[in-house]
Amino acid sequence: MKVLVIIPTYNEKENIEDIIELTLKQDKNIEILIVDDNSPDGTSDIIEKIAKKDKRIHFIRRPSKMGLGTAYVTGFKYAISNNYDYLFEMDADFSHNPNDIPRFLNIITENNYDIVIGSRYYQGVSVVNWPIIRLLLSYFANIYARIITGVPVNDLTGGYKCYRISKLKELNLKTIKSDGYSFQIEITSKLFYKKAKIIEIPIIFIDRVKGQSKMNKGIIWEAFWSVWQLRLQHIFGKI
Repeated sequence: MKVLVIIPTYNEKENIEDIIELTLKQDKNIEILIVDDNSPDGTSDIIEKIAKKDKRIHFIRRPSKMGLGTAYVTGFKYAISNNYDYLFEMDADFSHNPNDIPRFLNIITENNYDIVIGSRYYQGVSVVNWPIIRLLLSYFANIYARIITGVPVNDLTGGYKCYRISKLKELNLKTIKSDGYSFQIEITSKLFYKKAKIIEIPIIFIDRVKGQSKMNKGIIWEAFWSVWQLRLQHIFGKI
């Protein structure tokens, strides 16, 4: 079993060493791919130094800030071309707890799922340290996305996921253009439309303690409009 954890980074020097160490501890089959957008705070230099000492760490340094969506697509292509079996998306800021990785792997390997989603809104709300306005925005955005896309997932914008690579190969990655929350919605929706077997499991999502959030209004508006595009593409057989 070959497992790849993709961690996109931009200005994560305060978190990156600890997240790498804890992630690799979870399973001897785990490798990490870090895709860094040439972080001006020196994150790239830290990763490069660590990667030289450990063959389980892979590193792609991009020339500039190119966005979360393209970082993940880069990681998807890397995982497919290097014959991994399972692929994780995970944030670098510890909002996604690496200690949950064995639970994801157990579920996806033993139950033949194509996607396991770490959900903040499955069996209640499990978000810590978010302002109430941001929590409400996220919660109702997910209801909105679920209604418009028709995808029966409570946390469509969640970014802690495990994929079966054989199913991920069915996507045309060249058509993936979205970023941020809308990227998460797009990938899950397109796989659902391709009959992917999906399960949500509850996680505790803890807002970052170190570093700065990458959230902005552009990401929110992109997600708002992208769900309509996905629905229309599905209706007219363009996915």
